[in-house]
Amino acid sequence: MRRINILLPLFSLLLSSCMVGPDYHSPDASVAKSQDIPAQWWVVFHSPEINNLVTAGLANSPTLVAANATLKEAQENLNAQIGSSLLPAINGQASGTRQRVTTSTTGQTTSPTIFNLYNATVNVSYTLDVFGGSRRQIEALRAQVNYQRFEFEAARLTLTSNIVTTAITIASLEEQIQATQQLIQSQKNQLNIVQKQVQLGSASGADVLTQDSELASTQATLPPLRQRLAQSQDALAVLVGQAPSDFKLLKLNLNELTLPAKLPTSLPSQLARQRPDIRAQEALLHAASAQVGVATANLYPQITLSGAYGGSGLSTANLFSPANIIWNYGGTFLQPIFHGGALLAQRRAAIDAFDQTCAQYRQVVLQGFQNVADTLQALQNDADAIKSQQLAARSAYDSLTMTQKQYKLGGVSYLNLLTAQRQYQTAKINLIQAKAAQFTDTAALFQALGGGWWQK
Repeated sequence: MRRINILLPLFSLLLSSCMVGPDYHSPDASVAKSQDIPAQWWVVFHSPEINNLVTAGLANSPTLVAANATLKEAQENLNAQIGSSLLPAINGQASGTRQRVTTSTTGQTTSPTIFNLYNATVNVSYTLDVFGGSRRQIEALRAQVNYQRFEFEAARLTLTSNIVTTAITIASLEEQIQATQQLIQSQKNQLNIVQKQVQLGSASGADVLTQDSELASTQATLPPLRQRLAQSQDALAVLVGQAPSDFKLLKLNLNELTLPAKLPTSLPSQLARQRPDIRAQEALLHAASAQVGVATANLYPQITLSGAYGGSGLSTANLFSPANIIWNYGGTFLQPIFHGGALLAQRRAAIDAFDQTCAQYRQVVLQGFQNVADTLQALQNDADAIKSQQLAARSAYDSLTMTQKQYKLGGVSYLNLLTAQRQYQTAKINLIQAKAAQFTDTAALFQALGGGWWQK
């Protein structure tokens, strides 16, 4: 009981002791108020195909499995540090030996002695965290856990964004290929007419060469489109955690997608609290701050308490009899005196590392604002492009409709009809590309804003 009364004040000293080094404070930022961004942001497109793809990706992606395992590893490292530094180390030790002691060893004239010796003890040691070095190390590891958590959210956001944009790209390429094939057929028909006109003497060979060159140019656009389509389909298969050979080809119509009714038109002031990459960098800043405290605490004394209790005897039967009980307790005091300036240099290095991380944090925040600003500008340009392409497609369609009516009445030639069809197909391809860009940039905006991960 007396020993317990001695240890209690020491534990009280530990709990009330100060922690050297800077106390970390998060950079000034308001709490996120962007409640209009759902955690499952991809549902705003109202596409069951996209929803199924994202669900499969979140369940099967090796990238997310690896990120989650890294997060768990960081948590276990934190638990290990807490157990090894804030709690006493208690070890049980037992040993048994058989010994032969000669007369030369004992200095007696008796004959050599053979005996058994048994020992069983419980050892306890504890280093008092008077200046907070261990708690600062735990603080740094806890910040590392937060870093890995935000890295996991960033990987999740990147994965879902890539799935959505790749699916949109595939749908766009398929529609472009279909429209290009229709355009090629129209140009072939037009080439046949020009060739017949040459035979009848109403057109020259130059007209055939011109039409043939235009057809060849359009046909040359098909292989790159098909190559991009194949690569995008393979990429989508990997994103959802499947081999390309096992992946079921996506059937997605751009016209079935829905744009969100409302999108932000300016930079959100809470961006620093919304993007997981910024929060991850902030966690690294916190860890760097704690490491300054660890390096500072290393300059101060370390006090370690230790004790042991057990028994020692010639047989196990009386190992713990009162006469065989052994015990000890004590403490050590360690004060660094001279290390060639190493400890001071380590503290200065920790401060420099903190300054470096602070600058990196500011850079990540600035890049985040740039990312959102660029995406908002792209969406504005997309809206303007959509209007122009819709007007062009509508005009080309009206022209085609009028030409078809005139052709039926004999007012224009078949060549005029094919020309109107070609113009309409070209305008249709441009409109498909503009729509795909708008959907892709919308997905990019949700990614730039953080994707609503904080709503989970």
